[in-house]
Amino acid sequence: MKEVKISQGAIRYRESGEGPPIVFLHGLLVDGRLWRKVTPLLEDRYRCVVPDLPLGSHTLAMDPEADLSPPGMARIVADFLEALALQDVTLVANDTGGAIAQITAANHPERIGRLVLTNCDAFENFLPPAFRPLQWAARVPGMLTGVMQGMRLAPMRRLPLAFGWLIKRDFAAAPTREWVTPFLADRGIRRDTVKLLKGIDPKYTFEAADKLREFDKPALLAWAVEDRFFKPSYGERLAQTIPGARLERIEDSYTFVPEDQPERLAELIGSFAREPARTGAQS
Repeated sequence: MKEVKISQGAIRYRESGEGPPIVFLHGLLVDGRLWRKVTPLLEDRYRCVVPDLPLGSHTLAMDPEADLSPPGMARIVADFLEALALQDVTLVANDTGGAIAQITAANHPERIGRLVLTNCDAFENFLPPAFRPLQWAARVPGMLTGVMQGMRLAPMRRLPLAFGWLIKRDFAAAPTREWVTPFLADRGIRRDTVKLLKGIDPKYTFEAADKLREFDKPALLAWAVEDRFFKPSYGERLAQTIPGARLERIEDSYTFVPEDQPERLAELIGSFAREPARTGAQS
């Protein structure tokens, strides 16, 4: 793990390979290990950079005054790219990280050369209805911690509204325990997570979608068709919203496409990341 300091706090990240940069964003209550099956398939050609964002499974709490609203998270991503002096980045995202990637691409596109979204929050589906009780719990002091205590137990983590409907294949190999431990172990992480959840609002994904109608860089939607939370219709709507976006459907996967179909996803990302940073219409 490496570490970089930005104005909102310190961000730990994993880095491997050399070549054009690909930055991978994860979602709520997971960390960069979500991409551990994908980056080894790309690092022979690309510089793969995987930050642990302050989304509940990070191990370094952010500064107490850090803005962790969705626009604040997008600012964190933009500052992270700047701190590493990354240019012409292929930004890849899943789950809540996809909403953050949309807001980043809409408001801070300068260092982004291409955008890849797998199954993720979009439009009114931020958060999906099944996970909105986490937001309600975050508004009652101590309640979210009480809810999360149950996640110490493997059977609880397998429940449909925990990780059970996010991972279809080889659930036992996923680091689900490691994903919940930071929240349970560190008061600062709990503070960050509560702040984050309180700030989530679909108005931000709708605002991003409006701006992305003018997005002038290549975009790829790699969407699992069996996802219960981010149904294919959301990928289709994003493909219609972002000019020139390409939609690829992925079989035999739930939300966590990097877990269920890493080879297929790496194949799509690897070929897409070689495309020129301008859309075909502009070229």
